[in-house]
Amino acid sequence: MAEVELKNVTKSFDTKVIIDNVSLDIKDKEFLVLVGSSGCGKSTLLRMIAGLEDTTKGEIFIDGKCVNNVHPKDRDIAFVFQNYALYPHMSVYENIAFPLKMRKMNKKEIEEKVNEAAQILNLTDLLKRKPKQLSGGQRQRVALGRAIVRNPKVFLMDEPLSNLDAKLRVQMRSEIKKLHEKLQTTFIYVTHDQTEALTMGDRIAVIDKGIIQQIGTPVEVYNNPKNKFTGGFLGSPSMNFIECEINDGTCSINGSILEFNEEQKQKLLNYKKVTLGIRPEYFNNGSTNFKFTAPVEISELLGSSVLVYFKVNNSECSALLSADNNIGKEINLSFNKDKILFFDSESGNRIY
Repeated sequence: MAEVELKNVTKSFDTKVIIDNVSLDIKDKEFLVLVGSSGCGKSTLLRMIAGLEDTTKGEIFIDGKCVNNVHPKDRDIAFVFQNYALYPHMSVYENIAFPLKMRKMNKKEIEEKVNEAAQILNLTDLLKRKPKQLSGGQRQRVALGRAIVRNPKVFLMDEPLSNLDAKLRVQMRSEIKKLHEKLQTTFIYVTHDQTEALTMGDRIAVIDKGIIQQIGTPVEVYNNPKNKFTGGFLGSPSMNFIECEINDGTCSINGSILEFNEEQKQKLLNYKKVTLGIRPEYFNNGSTNFKFTAPVEISELLGSSVLVYFKVNNSECSALLSADNNIGKEINLSFNKDKILFFDSESGNRIY
């Protein structure tokens, strides 16, 4: 068990900055998710913690010890890769046992640890099989088993579910979360999938262009994004952004006048133009305190709900409504004004 701390960590390749002055404190036994789009630097950050990449600047501490110059095998971490990285010629038992054999443990102790890991991961009946005889989910459990037997201080996972189909990803999300609760060890998990981040993490760190945009619990970050990137990245379907000009504490939305409350007016005193943010699930076609009409571009039935696409002030928007709504060429929509977020149109930073 260990705390992991990054202090002003930077990683550059030639003149290109991949990780830009990142400081991060990951608590003992915490499940922290690093989430961001492809190429944002999250996997590079994980590899630096593992020691597979050197830092250009800054320090990394594991359990209070600076590990910048410590070899990966001596950092007491376990790395679970996206592609499983199993030895095809070895059985499941041999794959799980491999790191213990490298430590020259005796056969009895190895057998005890492998059987214990296999029981935790429901692999007991598969120990004699080769990787090619396993499904994707089973292979990933073998990779987890190989990590578990080492009893590391920290588990590092780099998009471990991205090769699985949608149904299996949901199942494995639950299994990994249960595994964390059972092992009570620090987990650092990298993903580009915002659903994984929101459902798995004790806290999530949203990364864009090598910079941490926001850190917090999933509820905190989802409900109170600090900027447009975080608000737009988390959530499926994503947050709507509507460009508006302010006029005497009001703005126009498709010809309907939206009046701000007093607190909103005070926050927006120095702004002539802002971006309104509202999540699709906060729209409805009932009676709340602001209503407007929009032409429907397309609608998608999602079982118990329907996703409707439309334009507001020339901005592409969507609303998630109950499937029993009758969707025509136009739709009357409404939302509670308290659900609106306001962003600076130039910087993207949250105003209110």
